[in-house]
Amino acid sequence: MINSFTLKDRNIVITGASSGIGRQCAISCSIMGANIILIARNEERLKETLRQLDKGNHLYYSLDITKYDKIEPIIKDAVSKVGEISGFINSAGIGMTLPLKLLKPIHYMKVLGINTISGFEIARIISKKKYLKKEGASYVFISSVMGIVGDVGNIAYCISKGALISSVKAMALELTTKYIRVNCVLPGVVKTDMTKKLFEKISKEARNSLINKHPLGIGNAEDVAFACIYLLSDASKWITGTNLIVDGGYCAK
Repeated sequence: MINSFTLKDRNIVITGASSGIGRQCAISCSIMGANIILIARNEERLKETLRQLDKGNHLYYSLDITKYDKIEPIIKDAVSKVGEISGFINSAGIGMTLPLKLLKPIHYMKVLGINTISGFEIARIISKKKYLKKEGASYVFISSVMGIVGDVGNIAYCISKGALISSVKAMALELTTKYIRVNCVLPGVVKTDMTKKLFEKISKEARNSLINKHPLGIGNAEDVAFACIYLLSDASKWITGTNLIVDGGYCAK
């Protein structure tokens, strides 16, 4: 029986690969046989991710992905070294907790630049014939349940994640002619260093309240990575333009 979930010999670009969900996606995809092209700002953390990958022809690039003119040279270099791209996970992102009365246009632009626009720009570049695997590719954007349910003090963040949810549908329709599938994964709260820091700042009552919003409890980064592997693999070859919720039941309540 053919393993439809394998990523063997596929070249996968992953942003935000220096920590959290992005790092776990890189590790899990490498275990499934992929060559990983790691992109993030922090070079030391990228090297740590690289050390944790399974064997393969992996690369890393230290880059602020809002420096849009710097993206294509990196993609070009990666393709020259490992071959055309067959997958992309956009996991780079930042949070911003500010009430509406304190939000300025510069705040929206900062969050949108990292969480939304940079991923679209990378997708545009990879979609060029000279960088794309002739058999096509799969793009996975890491959004959030906050893009559909909202959260007090997280307007800018919710806007950026909601934009991903709606835009992948249009992108999916546009890129079918190139055999590119485009989907979103919407995680709830998962255990990462960022979550750990958040829990250290808030009260025990607030922490328990957040946990209790997830009927299956707080998730692990692997739970999101497994969903991404499914969407990158041939097991999901008839799925595009969809939003896969991975939230331990958060949105079911």
